[in-house]
This record gives sequence, structure tokens and C-alpha cells, in this order.
Amino acid sequence: MLWVLPAPAALAIDEARIAQAFAEQARYLAAEAVSYEHGEGVPRDQAYAARLYCESARLGDAQAMYSLGWMYANGRGIERNDAYANTLFAMASFAGDALAARMQRVTGSYTGAVPDCLHTPAAILQQRWPVDALIARLSAERQAIARLLADLAPQYGIEPALALAIGLTESALNPQALSPKNAMGVMQLIPETAVRFNVSRPYDPEQNIRGGLAYLRWLLAYFEGDIAFVAAGYNAGEGAVDRYRGVPPYRETQAYVDRILRHVGQELHPFDSAVTKPSQMLRGLRLAAQEDQET
Repeated sequence: MLWVLPAPAALAIDEARIAQAFAEQARYLAAEAVSYEHGEGVPRDQAYAARLYCESARLGDAQAMYSLGWMYANGRGIERNDAYANTLFAMASFAGDALAARMQRVTGSYTGAVPDCLHTPAAILQQRWPVDALIARLSAERQAIARLLADLAPQYGIEPALALAIGLTESALNPQALSPKNAMGVMQLIPETAVRFNVSRPYDPEQNIRGGLAYLRWLLAYFEGDIAFVAAGYNAGEGAVDRYRGVPPYRETQAYVDRILRHVGQELHPFDSAVTKPSQMLRGLRLAAQEDQET
């Protein structure tokens, strides 16, 4: 049974409320972090402030990204890490923070290294979780997005568990998320992918999700249902998977693939061979495996 979408006007109101709720929570956490960082009305606890900044940054707050980057750049209450600082300043700069843009010119460009707290918490992603049970455990803001994603997935021949694993890992289901690489929305579509799959409004949750699902459907056909290759392709691009003849040796991509496999709990997924021709790389791998067996 498909979920019946509300009328466009009601949907627009719901989307605005969801975005507002995420933004308000992020601002609240950032304000709490400032208090603990400087000991304003509460005991000074910079390590706890960093945790609050990180959660706020994960929800998209540019000021929190900048503040956490500053803490890493100066070793303020946490171990100094210039790679983390550079990435956080880049994230804040993409989100429109002018101070971060100036800091980035001093500290360097985006490195791709992020602290563990910026990844989706394990408490949200459960290994081999039932979809409905997972959605029920999410916050009200995330539930609406999760339900939309789970209900649209079968239209693209995708199991809801895989779709949710991607959406949660990419953005924690935040429709306003923006990455340092300018990946946007729930499914974190970069501009090139958005254009490729006809997404003109990347911050519209339904359009963004449909674009991400269309890309997943294409990847499933291209890699003939191999979830590891599909996840790696979604994270690093299918070209990188072809070049490396498998999951690329990027730390971020390898961790991403491990996470998706762990939470989906399977290695293969059905695919529609009519969507696109399979990667030639797969044929090469099979021939190599056959030669190994023969020798």
C-alpha cells in the first residue's frame, strides 16, 4: 500500500516546519555549546561543548561548524587536528559563514577528514532493523522524511532498508543538509547528479529523494546488484569504483560501505537490467576470478 501524499500546499507547510525544526534544534545546541565552552552560567566543559557543536554542525548549523573547527585548530579542550579543522571551516564556508571562508584561506582546503561525531549516530542506525520499527524510533522531524523515503523506494525497485540506510548515513534525513562538496538535501546530491537525474529543486525533500533513488536504481543495474559497489559508487562515484576495480581505497568510502552493508545485512540486491548496461569492470573481475580457479 502506497503512502498518500498530502496536497501540495500542505506538503509545503510540512517541509517548512521540518526545516524549521532542524534549524531550531541546531541553534539551541550551538547556544548551549557556547555556554559550556566559556563557562557562561554553567561549569566550563570544553569537551562537552565540542560534542554539542558537533551535533549542531551535523544538523547543518554553520556557526557550529566554524566554532568546532576553531576548537580543533587551536586544541581548545580537545586534541588539535588541523585536518578536521580544515574540513569544518570548508563546511561552514559552503554554508555561508564569512569568517570560515577567511579561515579556510589560512588553514587550507577541504580534506575530507571529519570527526566521528559528524557521522550518523549508531543509535539511529540499527543492524538489520525492521523499517517500521526504525521509523517509530526517530524524532518527529525525521519520521516524515523517513516515511516518504521508505514509501517511494519500491517505486524505483529499491528495498526500503537500503534506501533508509543511504538516507540516514548521508544526511541523517536532514532535507537542508549541505556538505563541503556542495552535496545537497536528504540524499546529498551533488549538482552534477542533480542535473543528471532531473532534480531542479534539491532542497525539496520529495524531488531530492526521487533523484537519489533514481541514482541508486541506476547503480544497482550498473553493478548488477552488488551493494558494496553500489554504496561505494554512491559515495565516491561509479567512475572511482571502475578505476579501482572495486571499493576505492579511500578511508571515507570504505567506512561508508562497511556501514551500509552492516545495516542492510545483505550483499546483493535485485536490479533491473533494462536500466543500463553493466560495468565492463565486472566482466574483468569475473574473468580474473575464473583464471584464478583454473590455475
